Amino acid sequence: MKYPVNGASSQRRQRLQRGSTAVEFALIFPIFFLIFYAIVTYSVIFAAKQSLALAASEGARAALKFQPTANSTASALALRANAACTTANGLVNWLATTTPCTATYAPCTFDASMQCVNVSLNYDYASNPLVPVLPLIGLPTPAALTANAMVQLNPENLF
Repeated sequence: MKYPVNGASSQRRQRLQRGSTAVEFALIFPIFFLIFYAIVTYSVIFAAKQSLALAASEGARAALKFQPTANSTASALALRANAACTTANGLVNWLATTTPCTATYAPCTFDASMQCVNVSLNYDYASNPLVPVLPLIGLPTPAALTANAMVQLNPENLF
């Protein structure tokens, strides 16, 4: 009968193919893992960048709030700058380390009669990566994440 011969050849083929799936998986898995790792890494960086931008803009909005204890233009601007950094730092407290906030005030470059408060946030990503760096991979990541926001203040409404 010819049926056992066909059955024997298919068994032989199966025996020769044994382990090929494991070899294919071992060859393809590192590529898929690298793609997945890159997606996760850049997604977290993007989320952190967006969080910094939101915190800077909310800090700038906080600089618009009236400061009842201000008694001069300089003290009003200083109190508003402090309120801006307090608000901004409160929104980025989920980051691993503190993010330095700098709120500066000066006459606006486009209209010297107005005062501008600039809120700047910097996160040193090279020193404090949010996703661990894989050895031997070296994905290009930014050294620092920054965000800036500016608000214009009318000197008549400072205090």
